[in-house]
Amino acid sequence: MAQAARALWPCGRALAWGLAHRPPPRLPVQGRAGFAGTAGGPAATARKGSSRLLGAAALALGGALGLYHTARWHLRAQDLRAERSAVQLSLTGHLQLTLYQYKTCPFCSKVRAFLDFHALPYRVVEVNPVRKAEIKFSSYRKVPILLAQEGDSLQQLNDSSVIISALKTHLVSGQPLEDIITYYPPMKAMNDQGKEVTEFCNKYWLMLDEKEAQRMYSGKEARTEEMKWRQWADDWLVHLISPNVYRTPAEALASFDYIVREGKFGVVEGAVAKYMGAAAMYLISKRLKSRHHLQDDVRVDLYEAANKWVAAVGKDRPFMGGQKPNLADLAVYGVLRVMEGLEAFDDLMRHTHIQPWYLRVEKAIAEALH
Repeated sequence: MAQAARALWPCGRALAWGLAHRPPPRLPVQGRAGFAGTAGGPAATARKGSSRLLGAAALALGGALGLYHTARWHLRAQDLRAERSAVQLSLTGHLQLTLYQYKTCPFCSKVRAFLDFHALPYRVVEVNPVRKAEIKFSSYRKVPILLAQEGDSLQQLNDSSVIISALKTHLVSGQPLEDIITYYPPMKAMNDQGKEVTEFCNKYWLMLDEKEAQRMYSGKEARTEEMKWRQWADDWLVHLISPNVYRTPAEALASFDYIVREGKFGVVEGAVAKYMGAAAMYLISKRLKSRHHLQDDVRVDLYEAANKWVAAVGKDRPFMGGQKPNLADLAVYGVLRVMEGLEAFDDLMRHTHIQPWYLRVEKAIAEALH
């Protein structure tokens, strides 16, 4: 219905323009005996017929002009879409991307959701979580790592949020990645446990000028909202995954069975990881529960987080991004997706209001890939 209204709007505008500029009809001259239309014989009849003919001609002309402007508007819209597609192709066609990941890592899943939604081709290298030989080239030892070959320039992007922000900035602005990554400098910091970690400045910001930002966002509030919930996904939502998927010994074993099947393990490594890893993560999940001040039943925190997200999206838009997912939608979806096939995911879908939104994002990503 909305598309039909938009298609008809320029036609109605052009038709109104035509009618507004048609010659004004002659007003009948009032004589002594009354209105000219009621007296005057054949001459009056001829004038009346002539006025009707002129009116019909003007109406036809207005309609023709309306059709012309409608066709012109549609052709211009098609040209603009073609231009945008050409720009997108030119920006992505020269990029060769390689993603180093663990498939079951929520941060890696966030990056894949972004790449898939933007139809960016990429090669996946599954990293062995024990030896990490696949990323021995890097002094940064966490996944995801993205290598981006842009012409003769090879750039390494670290941290899931930096990867997403840098690539989105590149897609919108066309700036070289070599320049963009300098906007996200690494910084050494101490975490809550007193351990030195690497943080990245500005990682939720897209480095756009004013015109690019206006094209990207409906207003400053939309930009701030997207950043807020992207950070929420990293700082809170992701920490609810492990305590929930390793909540009981049975769930921990099922989770590690899934990790071993989807990950890159040798036969012996896989067997050891499945049972030893499940036991270890069951115990670690209890420490994580205490560290993040979760409730006795950690499902409650997961459900509350999901419903809080749904409330933030609201009932008047399908996604936080409006009619299509924005970076916050993709981040939250990517984090939750790693639980698919596990008991925690089924409970989440059953006991919260998040499923309709989740399925909409899933559909949007699938459509982008085809």
